[in-house]
Amino acid sequence: MTLSALRFAPTTSPFSPLRSSSLHGAPLRFTTSLATRPRRHLCATSIWSLQELHLDEKEAEALFLQHPELELAPPESLRSRVLALQSVGIDDLSLRRIVARRPEILLAPELGPFLEFARDELKGLKPAKLERLLTTTHPKFLTGIAARVTRLMEHGVPGEKLGHLLNHVHIRKVFCERPLKDLEEIILFLKRFSWPDLVVRRPMILNLDLHDQLIPRVEFLAELGGGDEAAAAALIAKLPALLSYTVEHFKSHLEFWRSVGLSDEELFKIALVYPNIFSVSKERKLGPRVEFLRQCGMDAEDIFRFLVKAPLYVSLSFKDNLSKKLTFLVKIGYKHRTRELAWAVGATTRTSCENMQRVLGLFFSHGLSCDDVLGMSKKHPQVLQYNHASLEKKMEFLIGYMERDVGEILVFPAFLGYKLDDRIKKRYEIKREVRGKGMSLNKLLSVSTDRFY
Repeated sequence: MTLSALRFAPTTSPFSPLRSSSLHGAPLRFTTSLATRPRRHLCATSIWSLQELHLDEKEAEALFLQHPELELAPPESLRSRVLALQSVGIDDLSLRRIVARRPEILLAPELGPFLEFARDELKGLKPAKLERLLTTTHPKFLTGIAARVTRLMEHGVPGEKLGHLLNHVHIRKVFCERPLKDLEEIILFLKRFSWPDLVVRRPMILNLDLHDQLIPRVEFLAELGGGDEAAAAALIAKLPALLSYTVEHFKSHLEFWRSVGLSDEELFKIALVYPNIFSVSKERKLGPRVEFLRQCGMDAEDIFRFLVKAPLYVSLSFKDNLSKKLTFLVKIGYKHRTRELAWAVGATTRTSCENMQRVLGLFFSHGLSCDDVLGMSKKHPQVLQYNHASLEKKMEFLIGYMERDVGEILVFPAFLGYKLDDRIKKRYEIKREVRGKGMSLNKLLSVSTDRFY
């Protein structure tokens, strides 16, 4: 018989399952006093059943002495329960640990339906997570898990995501201790915020208390957005992890940005662009980054505009990223502590140092000077963050196929920002038949689609 063919039947033992006084009932401990007790004649088949758990005869006997109901349980019932545990991914070593701490799992009738539910519905649930649950929770408290997890499915959580979800929540807290009506209230509340995607992306949200944690945090974000709950919902949908931050955490960040000179509304607008603004350390990153912008002559209004365009700036490592880019920018001619340098840094936040170095190398290989690159980047700041391989193809098309001089990109560097196949090639082939090869790059590419055709 294969494991998949096994059916989980309740134990036929006439004894009640072992009970503990609380949800975290005292686990089994093999005490040394057992050695002083007189040995009894034990059922050989029962000992053999427990030896399937890799307990030796002495350990099995010690277990029977502390829990005599195990000795009287039908061996087939014990064997069936062991196989049921193995069918949900519990290996021999884990099984031994579980039984040593909670021998009642071998008899508890409540455990059978739970194991069947876990096997059939909780695909992807990690055995280590299941082991922790079984060793910290009495079997009688596992009976409500199926109903609560089923409620999630009834509210739209995909069945194939349940294992992932349970791997990242406090199962005992959310699905054992929390009343079903409280879980229902949380679900209905979270449905206002891109449910069920919200909890699939951030399952730990289900660990939070509705009234003490979730509602105050949502209300704070809505107030920050001028009372617009829809805007707060959009922000939360972008980064569900925001709900993990306390109101005190949000307030400390708000006070920091107020000290910089930003309004609450401006901070909220930055957060809509880059929700991780609330996760950046004020001491290690925000303070030094803002100070650099101030040294470059930026005021609060400039800083707001800068962060809306280049919010990644506050998160990047200075040592491994920003300092190297600053070196490149100064080498091509940008002056220290100038607004132009600050804006140039912002324009390079979405590219790697390696790509930026290759872009500069590509320009230099085509005979452009540092002054040429500086001029281009001032006209079209994004030019330094474009993918170097894409730029190379565009320049080859410009020089080789269109037979134009490389100097034309100094006049119209935005040429390098258009898509080669969908815009440059397509429009060039259409207009070449009418105007020949000498058409203006600006007029060729910058006019709208309606005007062009």
